[in-house]
Amino acid sequence: MHFSTLLSSLALMSTTGWAQYVLEDDYLADGNFFDLFSFWDTTDPTEGFVAYQNQSQATDAKLISSSTTNIQMKVDSSNVTPNGRPSVRITSNKSYDSGLVIVDIDHMPGGICGTWPAFWLVGPDWPDQGEIDIIEGVNEQTTNDMTLHTGEGCSVTNNGAFSGELMTTDCWIDDPDQAANAGCQISASNTDTFGTGFNSNNGGVYATEWTDSAISVFFFPRGSIPSDITNGSPEPSSWGTPVAQFQGGCDIANNFTNQQIVFDTTFCGSWAGDVWASGSCASKADTCDAYVENNYEAFADAYWSVNALQVYKASSAWSDVAVSSAVGSSSSSMSVAAPSSVAAVSIAATSTSSVSPTTFAFTTKSVTILSTGVPPALNASSTYHAGNETNGPYPTGFGTGTAPFVMSTGIIGSGSVTSSPTSFTVSAASAPSSPPETTPSTTLLSTTASGTATGAHSYGRTWSRHGHGHEPTAAAGKRHLRQHKRHGAGLL
Repeated sequence: MHFSTLLSSLALMSTTGWAQYVLEDDYLADGNFFDLFSFWDTTDPTEGFVAYQNQSQATDAKLISSSTTNIQMKVDSSNVTPNGRPSVRITSNKSYDSGLVIVDIDHMPGGICGTWPAFWLVGPDWPDQGEIDIIEGVNEQTTNDMTLHTGEGCSVTNNGAFSGELMTTDCWIDDPDQAANAGCQISASNTDTFGTGFNSNNGGVYATEWTDSAISVFFFPRGSIPSDITNGSPEPSSWGTPVAQFQGGCDIANNFTNQQIVFDTTFCGSWAGDVWASGSCASKADTCDAYVENNYEAFADAYWSVNALQVYKASSAWSDVAVSSAVGSSSSSMSVAAPSSVAAVSIAATSTSSVSPTTFAFTTKSVTILSTGVPPALNASSTYHAGNETNGPYPTGFGTGTAPFVMSTGIIGSGSVTSSPTSFTVSAASAPSSPPETTPSTTLLSTTASGTATGAHSYGRTWSRHGHGHEPTAAAGKRHLRQHKRHGAGLL
């Protein structure tokens, strides 16, 4: 790509943004939250004084309830329980390898003697597939602990990019220089983050961004939740400093795989029970188990109340793209005549010296304008399986749009341009098969040294995928993505 073209592209990327998150799963959307989870009803692996209930038992005991706007998970608070206090532990049926997990909670079970609540992610082959503890604490703890647990060979450093306090650095559960299963832990300093302080403020939102380079945990108390979260367009880059950020000597992509989402409330066990004698709860009973067994009224507030749980996946975004490009050595403008249903759009092209026609987006094809009609190999759920490298049959972009609508594309006209005259007209073919949901716009993608141009005609505000024809395999599509990055077109 010519240097001036690259500068124009970079300037555009700095204002529009290329990386974004698109919604993958909204767990409360259909009102069937608990059907998306499996209920743990066997012995607690943390040796807790708990009797986990299956879904039928939990329903009959009124320990769970759900709607499209809220779910609750309670513990028994009516009975003496010599065999452990009935509670709920659920694990999502779906697993993830990266993404953005956002949970809105207005009440948690923390801050009560004997309790050990947690909201976390875990792989099936623990610890080799990792564990990400997002919310966790015991007894009358007042601030949140965030911890990673892994096999050997994963550690983190204090990069100064988080507000919490780094307590331990080796995520390996058997590090001989740390307490057993300590992992690498960052503790919050704000009492709004856990237990009594969290509940008195009606909770807030925890957002965990998990990429190959870092795992970052953000917390926003009620009243300070960013609008991009509430409107379903989260932008972590705008959120400021996270409470925790785990990065350093750890291959995150290999140590954290197939992570499932877990909520649980256990009692005593290998943490809350082990620290009982040395903490503030010791005066209430000789042992943690004895307290939990007999003081059922103390657990009326030991419940989760969740307003939202959403998982977003990273996606390339293409919004209102107009890349300055090369046509000889003088400025030119391009007047595009679209179908009768679409107003003509004038596009300015910054001219420079010639560039290599083998660079991404510089083809020798005629300009092609796109409108509705899905290309054969693309659908709304595809994950960048399309794209040609330098000589495919479709030189222009296509993609799908983000919520609340979906944009699709199809060829409706073509034309060509030279450095003189300085404009061209695209001939109309056929109008869209269905009316657009938003005002259409036409953008110049590139021109070439040989005097042809490529463009895109799009309905909608944002492209979540982009391509240049069809590659036969996902691997070929990935090669195409790498070419985007090498040639300065961004996208990833």
